[in-house]
Amino acid sequence: MRKVRELLKLCYEKNYSARQAAKTIGIGKTSVTEYLAGFKASGLEYCSIAGMSDSELLNCINHKKHAENQRYSDLSKQFDYFEKELKRTGVTLQLLWEEYKHDRSDHYGYSQFCHHYYKWRKEHKVSMHMEHKAGDKMFVDFTGKKLAVTNPETGEMTEYEVFVSVLGASQLSYIEAVPSQKKADWIAVNQNALHFYGGAPAAIVPDCLKSAVIKADNYEPEVNPSYKDFAGHYGTVILPARALHPQDKSLAENFVKSAYSKIYAPLRNMVFFSLEELNHALWEQLDLYNCRKFQGRDHSRQQLFDQIEKGQLKPLVKEVYELKTFIQCKVQYNHHVYLKEDKHYYSVPFQYTGKQVMVNYTSGLVEIYHNNLRIAIHKRDRKQYEYTTEYAHRPVNHQVQVKWTPERFISWARSIDPKVELLVTKVLDSRPHPEQAYKTCMGLLNLQKKCDTQDYIKACNKALLLNCLTFKFIKNTVESKTFNLDAEQELELLDLPDHGNIRGKEYYN
Repeated sequence: MRKVRELLKLCYEKNYSARQAAKTIGIGKTSVTEYLAGFKASGLEYCSIAGMSDSELLNCINHKKHAENQRYSDLSKQFDYFEKELKRTGVTLQLLWEEYKHDRSDHYGYSQFCHHYYKWRKEHKVSMHMEHKAGDKMFVDFTGKKLAVTNPETGEMTEYEVFVSVLGASQLSYIEAVPSQKKADWIAVNQNALHFYGGAPAAIVPDCLKSAVIKADNYEPEVNPSYKDFAGHYGTVILPARALHPQDKSLAENFVKSAYSKIYAPLRNMVFFSLEELNHALWEQLDLYNCRKFQGRDHSRQQLFDQIEKGQLKPLVKEVYELKTFIQCKVQYNHHVYLKEDKHYYSVPFQYTGKQVMVNYTSGLVEIYHNNLRIAIHKRDRKQYEYTTEYAHRPVNHQVQVKWTPERFISWARSIDPKVELLVTKVLDSRPHPEQAYKTCMGLLNLQKKCDTQDYIKACNKALLLNCLTFKFIKNTVESKTFNLDAEQELELLDLPDHGNIRGKEYYN
């Protein structure tokens, strides 16, 4: 319309010809002729157009031409209908033209049909959002301006982030205040938006905030694993907008501007004392906004959603999504992974020792994956520096060791002789932790199988008398058969050589 006004100025003020005006402005001579003819037929004076809006001027220029053309008049009445239908999945202009020409002898050909529709759409400033298919995309973002909640006791004000979402075809919108932009709040409010719409779109288009996109890239952005898992739970996908390209989510950007004037402004003088109270007020204004008719249209966002988009959304699953956290870990030498958040250890099959695994955990479960296959699952335990171990994850020799208990060793020793039982009990008691004595006890008890039982019992008795509770002492005693000798006799068996530095017992008397 800026060029149309310039055209009228050149022709009516500077007396340019249509050809000269077309060359100066840079539009075709045929279009110039049509605009001039339409303006002349409207009966308007050039001086009167200064106070007219572009749409009023355009209607005046086109009014007579359209009024005299009944065929165009019949077609133009359906443009609003075509606009709605094109948002439905699979609907094309070719299909609409075939339906339009049915039972009409006086109809436009396909090329003229498209020409008039595109021209009408351009004149009515129908933007790119009209190309979105019903149920295709949901655009999500945070507003730049936060809203505050006042503590009724202290008067302290806490600011909250404000989340917005918009469906592509109907532009039905959602708004909610949340404590932060952190992952848990981000996923929770996305889930609330899906439940508000009553279904899931084919794709969700977020901005490049860290809760949604770990690494932005125009070609292969890296989506946050938790957000990706959330999308998979509801049968949708994440299509991040390009960084620094707000037009990729222009509907969300436009709703943010509308929210400031249509939702924020009516609440500007209200004081809220809780997040629930703030959101209740936002949703009241949101209902009014969604039920307000589009400018120049006879329907609202809510009506358009009910007509064309509600039935195209995917049904929501019954299970509410539970937030999962994903981390990469290396299996430690003891076939456990360390969950840093809880400072707790969880076992995996010993075959995966030293390998990289993916750990994802919720508030109640810890799952461990290798090569996208789950290899372990545990109940989450928040006891610090403790181990959650599944018996089957241990190597075979470790599984046997797990069955060792103090009671088992004592019972085994009792079956041999009470003195052996006493020895094993003392060995177990001599260590700070019973497990430290397990191997010693195992060696002592297995030794009995390799020697005479009576010799073995005598050796154990001697160990008790001398309080020498080691496997090596008892083994040497059995092998050298010194269990009946006293200390002096044992010393003689050593057959020490004469030496000036060796002093006998007399030296100490």
